Amino acid sequence: MCRPDGDQDPEPESGERPHDDQMFSALLEDSAEDLYENAPCGYLSTLMDGQIARVNTTLLNWLGYSRGDLVGRRTFSDLLTVGGRLYHETHFAPLLRMQGEISGIALEMKAADGSRMPVLVTSVVKTGDDRQPLLIRTTVFDARDRRAYEEELLRARRESDAERERLQQLAATLQKTLLPPTLENVPGLDVAAHYHIASTDEVGGDFYDLFPLGNGTWGLFLGDVCGKGAAAAAVTSLARYTLRAAAVYNPEPAAVLSNLNTVLNHEYNGDDPRYCTVIFGVLTPESDHDGFRITLAGGGHPPAMLLRGDGTADYLPTPGGQLVGVLPDAHIATTSFRLGAGDTLLLHTDGLTEAHTAATGDDRYGDEALLDFGRALAPTTAPDTIDAIRVLLDTLGAGVDDDTAVLAVSVPRTHREERQ
Repeated sequence: MCRPDGDQDPEPESGERPHDDQMFSALLEDSAEDLYENAPCGYLSTLMDGQIARVNTTLLNWLGYSRGDLVGRRTFSDLLTVGGRLYHETHFAPLLRMQGEISGIALEMKAADGSRMPVLVTSVVKTGDDRQPLLIRTTVFDARDRRAYEEELLRARRESDAERERLQQLAATLQKTLLPPTLENVPGLDVAAHYHIASTDEVGGDFYDLFPLGNGTWGLFLGDVCGKGAAAAAVTSLARYTLRAAAVYNPEPAAVLSNLNTVLNHEYNGDDPRYCTVIFGVLTPESDHDGFRITLAGGGHPPAMLLRGDGTADYLPTPGGQLVGVLPDAHIATTSFRLGAGDTLLLHTDGLTEAHTAATGDDRYGDEALLDFGRALAPTTAPDTIDAIRVLLDTLGAGVDDDTAVLAVSVPRTHREERQ
């Protein structure tokens, strides 16, 4: 503003604008009131007996009430469903009186039209200067979106559980197709086997079989394919049927594994190579029918164990055998021995020896522990051996994190030997 002499009035110094200060204060008061009434959450204040003393517009709009319907006429618990009122009286209110504050409680409020509204409630007791309770301030959050999210999450989880169960059933069915339904009854021989599934979610790659070759001879094998799942199942199926077919063409154990090596190396020599460890044997009954002559060939597989009738036990020597399917010309190790009366031959996959256990220093069950187990068990029979290993696997529990297959054959003792 200019004075008559043409000079301008000096600008008032900071803090000397009473009219602006009044406007700013009024704006703050208006904003605070508007924030309370139209907040994104519901507010209400109640007396200590629960009678509603104040409620904001947001909560009134949510529930479809007018202010006159609630203030001085209703209590907070009147706005809850029957279940909510019961919970409020037995849990919410007593905890609030003891603690002075309670937060994040899920309740359902009843709207004027009878519909239900899921909410999350936080209440705080306001006290006076004498620390005596004056009123209860309650904040109400709309949980309808959260409830819808939780219901969708629950539905998705149920569908996921159902799908997992379906896949587990599919995996179990597929696993059964990769194993013989029953082992052959071999004259003069006791036979037993067990397949331990480490996970029901995936198909394992272990396999075994025992089958006739003709002229009184028998073939048996046990192996372990690298990996799990459908890809491993495909290799397992190929390996199992290749071994049986190759044994019919040429039953010599090293030739059988060489044939399988050629097939796997030819089929899986690209970016995703597949291989397995396997042990294959031919059982030939002796002319006196008092035992069997067995020739085993090993391709990178843990050695078989011979539990003798005299109470001793040792691994059979199959050193140097290479993984089947990796190289075009894999070296196959072989050994021959006699399985006499009272002797038991045990084949196993490495799921057993690589099982985790706190009982050993290296946290693995290991080959030495299995050998000690066999020495403590001998002399024994095939069924008793498999039963003992089942108990051992159960003892190791979750430590067995890979599928395990075991196959045992034994020659029964004669009545004369049993009497001796």
